[in-house]
Amino acid sequence: MLYQLVVSSALRRHRSSSRDFSVMAEEGAKKATPVEAEKDVAEEKAVLPPPPGAKDKTPPADECKALIIVEKVAEKPRAEKKKTHRGSLERDVALAKVETEKRGSLIKAWEENEKAKAENKAAKKLSSILAWENTKKATIDAQLKTKELELEKKKAEYAEKMKNKKAIAHREAEEKRAMAVARRGEEVLKAEEMAAKYRATGLTPKKLLGCFGA
Repeated sequence: MLYQLVVSSALRRHRSSSRDFSVMAEEGAKKATPVEAEKDVAEEKAVLPPPPGAKDKTPPADECKALIIVEKVAEKPRAEKKKTHRGSLERDVALAKVETEKRGSLIKAWEENEKAKAENKAAKKLSSILAWENTKKATIDAQLKTKELELEKKKAEYAEKMKNKKAIAHREAEEKRAMAVARRGEEVLKAEEMAAKYRATGLTPKKLLGCFGA
């Protein structure tokens, strides 16, 4: 009677543990090896109760062995649960690592995109500044060319004006030279006439004597 109570209690504990273990066993069925499956079947067979007529023939030592086997079977789900928990923790760590790498990749891609946008924006700005500079230089060159043309025109006009002035001066000088030559001729002719008169009358020019006397 004591043996049946002990075995019945052990079976209840075993069945309760087996239900918890069956859930974890289904998740780790792919990882379980054929040897462990055979071992579990053997242990389940070991804790089955004997037939009713054999209770008087079972020695007390067998009862102790049954209790030890039941306790070992009850402890096995705990070890499997710890192993499953460790595996779940490792999986969480791996997932966290993957998530971190993914986030790092996204940040790196965003950074590269922002840098590319900044480079393109700066290139457009520099191109715009260069175009503005070229337009400004072209405008200034056009203004300078226009001013040079105006100055060349003014220079030509001024040169023509100065040339006309020179021509006028030359003409006036020629006129003055002609007048001087004509006066000289007149004076020479007058002197010749006076000399002929003095020779004819025998008189001496007074101005000349005054010049010598002075």
